[in-house]
Amino acid sequence: MTAVVEGIRADVVRATGIFDPLEGLEAITEYTPCIDGYAGTKVNSTFMCRNLDLASFTPHGDMGSVAQVGNDIWGWAHTSSGVTREFGLIGQMDGTAFVEVLPSGQITYLGRLPTQSVNSVWRDIKVIGDYAYIGSEAPEHGIQVFDLLKLLDSSLPNTPKEFSIDTDLTSHYDGLPEGSSHNVVSHAGKNLIVAVGATPRLGVCGAGLIFVDVSDPKNPQTVGCAGEDGYVHDAQCLTYYGPDTKYNGSDVCYSFNEDTFTIYNITDPADPSIISATFYHGVSYSHQGWVHDEKNQEYLYMNDELDEMFSRGWATDKKTTSYIWDIKDLSRPILAGHYKSPVVAIDHNLYVHNGLIYESNYKSGLRVVDASSVAEDPTGAGFFETAFFDVHPEDDAKGGEAVFGGVWSTYPYFDSGNILVNTIERGLFVVRLNKTD
Repeated sequence: MTAVVEGIRADVVRATGIFDPLEGLEAITEYTPCIDGYAGTKVNSTFMCRNLDLASFTPHGDMGSVAQVGNDIWGWAHTSSGVTREFGLIGQMDGTAFVEVLPSGQITYLGRLPTQSVNSVWRDIKVIGDYAYIGSEAPEHGIQVFDLLKLLDSSLPNTPKEFSIDTDLTSHYDGLPEGSSHNVVSHAGKNLIVAVGATPRLGVCGAGLIFVDVSDPKNPQTVGCAGEDGYVHDAQCLTYYGPDTKYNGSDVCYSFNEDTFTIYNITDPADPSIISATFYHGVSYSHQGWVHDEKNQEYLYMNDELDEMFSRGWATDKKTTSYIWDIKDLSRPILAGHYKSPVVAIDHNLYVHNGLIYESNYKSGLRVVDASSVAEDPTGAGFFETAFFDVHPEDDAKGGEAVFGGVWSTYPYFDSGNILVNTIERGLFVVRLNKTD
């Protein structure tokens, strides 16, 4: 049932206009601190917040998008002569926009790379080294390989460029069965891009993990796949370091497979294996997750995209619920506890940085959760929300809504402290933590 729901929901929400761009919010270039629970001073541009200042906002239309609908986001930093520049890769329905994020949090639009085939709600971006890898659910899209050093061209801030899919790509990977994928996952230490959620669901790879060796970005090569557990929605793939000594130094994928949390051993991508596949309380749609500490993998946080919508498990009150997995034994992960947001919303992507969970919770916006107590108490009883920035004021009077819209994803890894928040209907927010409680 969950697979069917995920498969049709985009058509439903598009038909009701939920993914249509919202009019009335213009670019904001003035840094606005979060004071007394609000950032912004103009009509239709005042946002509830806590400990997150608004550095800037840029509509999708100002970043070259005709469709004006956003999705995924990632970042890239380049250092030369001791100077680091930061760049945002902004997923949109009709392509990928490139911006430079200035130290102030303002952005400079540099150009865009159009979609490889047709428009799609789903576009996903990851970076290994100086290359971006861009996939989409658009049929025949494949994976675009783009050299990010092109963004250093000094002429771009004055004349943003429409990059060509014919002449500006480093390469185009066309090894997916029908050219589409739901997400692309990176394992930088192994020079692997992992395409997940490809179509069709049938076949040897079964819409599971498809491993692409990008050691030579000019010539990406399929090196294996893992289809035993069927469709994979998203994953985090990395070298394992942690208490399960049997796997130390091995390569693993923590995968979210609609109805299970599944861990794979991918040390040999040509011969992967399942370490464990675990159901859990209230499962509705196992969506995405991230480990607490990549250097000591004891705990992982996961979101279920539909438990709030269906009021299942711990989410009967529709308040955003995040799951805490104890992964000290990879063959027997334990659902140790959960964290519940104070407001109603569906959760989407989450990432972890320095003990903080950055949750993209659709219409309730970016929520930052302090998870530093997890080792002492993995039930989540000590977790608390330390900051938030609500991008969708329209539902504030209702206390939130468990519906799609608002924030798709967040990138919190820049050394500058600038945090990129990509929204579906509006555009790119850049926010900054001013403190944590």
